[in-house]
Amino acid sequence: MIKAIFFCAFDIKEGPKVLHQVPADSIVPSSTSTQIPLFHFPSLPKYIIPRPEFCSRLITFCTPTHRILSYPVCLPSPSYPRNAYTFSIALVLDVSTPFASYATVTLKLASLLRTLEEQSRFLSRDTSAPNSGKIYALCEILLEDLNNYCESMIPIDDSNTLNIKLFPTYPPPPPLCPYHVPLSTVRLDSLTDPNWDLTMLGVLPHIDGINSVKQISLLADADYKLVRKAIEHLLYYGCLLLLDIFSFSAIYAPTAELASFVEDMEMQAECARYVALPVESHAEGSKRHVIDGSQLVELYLSLKQGQNVKVFYIEHAEKMEKIDVRRFITFGVIKGFLYRVHKYAIATSQTSRRKRDPKTRVKQKKASSIAVETGTDEVDSDLAELERFLDGTHCFDEICTELMINEQELMVRLKAIGDVQIICR
Repeated sequence: MIKAIFFCAFDIKEGPKVLHQVPADSIVPSSTSTQIPLFHFPSLPKYIIPRPEFCSRLITFCTPTHRILSYPVCLPSPSYPRNAYTFSIALVLDVSTPFASYATVTLKLASLLRTLEEQSRFLSRDTSAPNSGKIYALCEILLEDLNNYCESMIPIDDSNTLNIKLFPTYPPPPPLCPYHVPLSTVRLDSLTDPNWDLTMLGVLPHIDGINSVKQISLLADADYKLVRKAIEHLLYYGCLLLLDIFSFSAIYAPTAELASFVEDMEMQAECARYVALPVESHAEGSKRHVIDGSQLVELYLSLKQGQNVKVFYIEHAEKMEKIDVRRFITFGVIKGFLYRVHKYAIATSQTSRRKRDPKTRVKQKKASSIAVETGTDEVDSDLAELERFLDGTHCFDEICTELMINEQELMVRLKAIGDVQIICR
C-alpha cells in the first residue's frame, strides 16, 4: 500500500523543494500543521534531487519505517534558469512492503511527466500553489486508485492519458522437475483465450493431476523446455500445485498435521466429497457414495513407513471399496498431513570393481536381458546411463522419468549392476 506520493523540483533559490504531497503535510508539514511527517525530509534532498549524473535512474532508499522510490529527471535546456530543469516523483511505502511492482509504476510515471514537460512545459509552467492544480490532482487520484483498485486511468490533456496497473508480486515458483505432476487449482479452460501461446494451449488439456511434466511434453508433442516454461508461468500465478507421481508401489506416511484433520469436521467433509466414488446405478452419474469422516481418519492413521499403497489397499479393501485411492492420497498430500517416502539408490564401493570383472559383466547382461530385449551394446549403454543416478540424490521417480522405464524394470537393472542399496526417506 502506498503511504504517500510527492512531487519535488529544484528551486533556484531554495534548492530541492516539495511542491505537491498527498496526503497533505505527510512529507513537509506546514507551519500550522500538527501532523507528524512520515520521515525527516531535510536530511534526504540529495537523494530525491541528486546530481545530474544520478538522474534518469530509479533510486530507492529506506528510513527506519519507510521506503522511498524516486526517479529524478534532469532536462537540460537554455530556456530554463541555470540551463536545466530537475524534478522527481516519489512513492513512499512501508519498509517491509515488496516494492518491485511499485518500481514499475514510478518509472512509468516519471516517463510520462518527462514527455509532458518536453512537449508543453507541463511541469515548469505550473504556477499553482503547493498542493493544488493539475499535478496535485494527478498525485491524489493516483494514490487513491492504486490503493483501492490497483490500476488507474487519468486523462491529462487531449493528447495524453496516464494508464497504470499495479501488478501483484508473487514469490518465485518452486523448482520444477520432469517427474513432478501438476494439478490445477482453478478451471484452466475458463481462463484460456485463442490468442494464448500455442504451447500453453497444447499443454492445458493434459494437466489432470496424473501426468508428469515429462509425460505432458510427450502428449502435447512439444519441446520439454517450452512445456516447462508454460507450467512455471501457471505455477507463478497460483494456478497449479505440484504432486509426485502416484503409484501403488509408493509409500506415504502421516505428518503431525494429521491432528488438525482429526479435529476439523469441515475438512473431513471436504475430503469425503473429493475421494468418494460415483454411484454406478445413479441415472445422472453425479451422485457419490457417502463416506464417514471417522472412517477417513482411521484410514489415514493406518498409513505408515515401510508399507506401500498396494499393501495398504489390500489390507483395507473393504473400507476402500467406495473411495478413489489416488484422490485419497492426493488430498492428504495437498493438505500437508501426508508426505511421500521416496526411494533412493546408492551404489556401494565394490560396484565399480565388479563391473570390471568379465564374469560379473556376463551375469549383468544375462540379468538385464530378462527385462530388456536389446543387444549387448545397448544393455551396457543402459546400465552405464543408470550408474550416474546411483549417488543417493536421485529418487526413483526421477530415475524412471529420465530413463522412461517403470519401477519394476528399474529394479531389474539395479540387480544387474551389482551391490546397490535402496534407502527410503
